[in-house]
Amino acid sequence: MTDEEAAALIHDWDLWARPNQRPPASAWDVWMLRAGRGFGKTRTGAEWVKGKAEELGAGGRIALIARTAADTREVMVEGESGILAVSPPWFRPHYEPSKRRLTWPNGCIATTYSSEKPDALRGPQHHAAWADELAAWSYLRETYDNLVMGLRLGEHPQMVVTTTPKPLVLLKELEAEAGTVLTTGTTYDNMANLSPIMRRRLGKYEGTRLGRQELYAELLDEAEGALWKRSQIDDQRVTAPPNMIRIVVAVDPAVTSGDNSDETGIVVAGRGKDQRGYILEDLSGRYTPLEWGKKVCNAYERWQADRVIGEANNGGDLVESNIRTVDTGVPYSKVWAARGKQTRAEPIASLYEQGRVSHVGAFTTLEDEMCTWEPNEGMPSPSRMDAAVWALTELDIPHTMLSEEELDDLYGESTPTAMGVARQREY
Repeated sequence: MTDEEAAALIHDWDLWARPNQRPPASAWDVWMLRAGRGFGKTRTGAEWVKGKAEELGAGGRIALIARTAADTREVMVEGESGILAVSPPWFRPHYEPSKRRLTWPNGCIATTYSSEKPDALRGPQHHAAWADELAAWSYLRETYDNLVMGLRLGEHPQMVVTTTPKPLVLLKELEAEAGTVLTTGTTYDNMANLSPIMRRRLGKYEGTRLGRQELYAELLDEAEGALWKRSQIDDQRVTAPPNMIRIVVAVDPAVTSGDNSDETGIVVAGRGKDQRGYILEDLSGRYTPLEWGKKVCNAYERWQADRVIGEANNGGDLVESNIRTVDTGVPYSKVWAARGKQTRAEPIASLYEQGRVSHVGAFTTLEDEMCTWEPNEGMPSPSRMDAAVWALTELDIPHTMLSEEELDDLYGESTPTAMGVARQREY
């Protein structure tokens, strides 16, 4: 062979790809590649983008989205199986990291995004998109919705999703949509290209839930050891709460801020006149200390809450300090995690089991955290869930239902707060 012939052979993806790494032969809007770790999902996505850039030509616009900006750059673009690595010399894009842009010789352009900044997808339009590790995205619903609304150029916009599964509502919805074609694969499909050390270590995960999800890419409904069940949340979900006796804003602070920091959990919850608990709002996210301090104080005012509750184990006096910076008049209580997370969470989970807590609307990310956290697996508890547990613990929801007569005797025609504030809340 000549050098040119050898290069053409090396970059002929259709020759090297396994059947489940090739795009579906049937028409599709979304190609969902749900596969285990090491399957070759990144290579598949990068090769598809390369082919799409050739097809679209000048004026073509492609979106590249991963969990973080670092993931987009280091995996999708610069990784050993990323776009630059799979591109032949004669069709290698020019990459400008500062502009988050790749430009191919034919004029097609791809722009990089991250799930940490979903609003960056507001406005831009695209012919195609590659969504990598969607199940790990930070602001899953917001990022996905903004992406889909901008996927509107050309006669047939398409999106490829490459992900290891998690039991997330959005993932199930996407797979069930008309126009989605699902391709599955396992780690073992690519065994010949994995290191001997990894091959030896895989046996320890055989037969485990983690192995079923991460190696065999099974979409498990919910974690077997989770304290909450989706059916318990769904069965008690309401569209509006009753009058509230008390409302609190709970904060589980992140001690650092940055692209890879933990989220700060901020959850608003109330105790109704019916003596049941209500999750009213989830404002959790990745913020600077000043940003989350403002969000907490705004939530306190907007909901006419009685108190802010803050976990002090990690942040010490950080929560109170941030709140006082924004508003010195907000009532605040510091709580300490003297018991383990599972011990704190179990009484709250039992309230859900007894039908004593309702979510006012849907809080997808919070609910996904609650139904996938397995305390016996040593998993760190997510911040949103921690904040919800602190809020409902503070509200002291009774485990038994009071009769209408008992409620009337307690509150009569008014609904005073536990702080003795004679103000009635109507929603």
